Amino acid sequence: METNGRRRRATVKDVAIEAGVSRGTVSRVLNGQPYVSDEARAAIDAAIAKVGFVPNRAARSLVMQSSQAIGLIVHEPHSLFVEDPNIGSILLGANAALSEADYQLSFMIADGTRDIERLARYLSGGLIDGVIIVSARVGDPITRAIAELGLPAAFVGHPRDIGDAAYVAIDNRGAAREITARLAATGRSRIGMIASALDRDSGSDRLAGFVDALGNRFDPQLVERVPLYSYSDGQAGMRALLERAPDIDGVFASSDAVAAGAMDVLQSAGRVVPRDVGVVGFDDSSWALRCDPPLSTVHQPANELGRAAAESVLRQLRGEDPGTGGSVLSCPVVWRESA
Repeated sequence: METNGRRRRATVKDVAIEAGVSRGTVSRVLNGQPYVSDEARAAIDAAIAKVGFVPNRAARSLVMQSSQAIGLIVHEPHSLFVEDPNIGSILLGANAALSEADYQLSFMIADGTRDIERLARYLSGGLIDGVIIVSARVGDPITRAIAELGLPAAFVGHPRDIGDAAYVAIDNRGAAREITARLAATGRSRIGMIASALDRDSGSDRLAGFVDALGNRFDPQLVERVPLYSYSDGQAGMRALLERAPDIDGVFASSDAVAAGAMDVLQSAGRVVPRDVGVVGFDDSSWALRCDPPLSTVHQPANELGRAAAESVLRQLRGEDPGTGGSVLSCPVVWRESA
């Protein structure tokens, strides 16, 4: 196309005029959305070839209000990223699914009020088409901001206040119940728990599963609450339990990193694992195999969780009905030598 002797770049409007359809119809075809007839698609494909239209990502972001970018928001302190392999696995699983769909992953950390306010402003700027949220809490400001903006979203985990929003999760309560029951079946009579992250569904559900498994043998004095799924919190929790209950002979740690910290303290105190104290964790992460002896744990499919969350957001962007509720992935017990 010539303009004052210079060739001008073809636009969405040119394609629409040539194909005899609206610009909105062209936009839906370019974004892979449904509700376009086969005849219109064929006309648009022919028009694209005729006018020499080449999609431009920046232009599409402005004209079609599509950035081809999905945000992954992790609501955790920066310090935890070094310790928690699950976050990296979720990220990689999400990125693989988005890459296959020609979307870019934008990784964001929410650590404190200032980060949350900044992210809420960023999300309102139209630079992100949808979001994946990890470690959301009940009443989370990020959750409220996403709901107000109407962004396609999927949660990794299941906060109780997200309504019908899409989520992918594991059965934290059932898995915690199963591994605690198996620990008790080894003959332990004084079983405690280092209960982390009780401000989110994963932590509170794992504590609930622990209580379920022990029934009337549950002793609230044998539960030590700590803030994070971290090695240092495992150390602090185990020290507190030993001081309060020196006869403890079993420990369910709410993550592998917490279990590794607990084992370090037990061994420093002269307790042999598993002879004196059986220890089990949760995640089946790299921490589990670095422990000595290797850790009995629950396998958390972190990579698959990330992929499933990304695929849920992509389905919403294609205009497909995500339905209500979410999907729950399998999380079997992996039994090793620590208990």
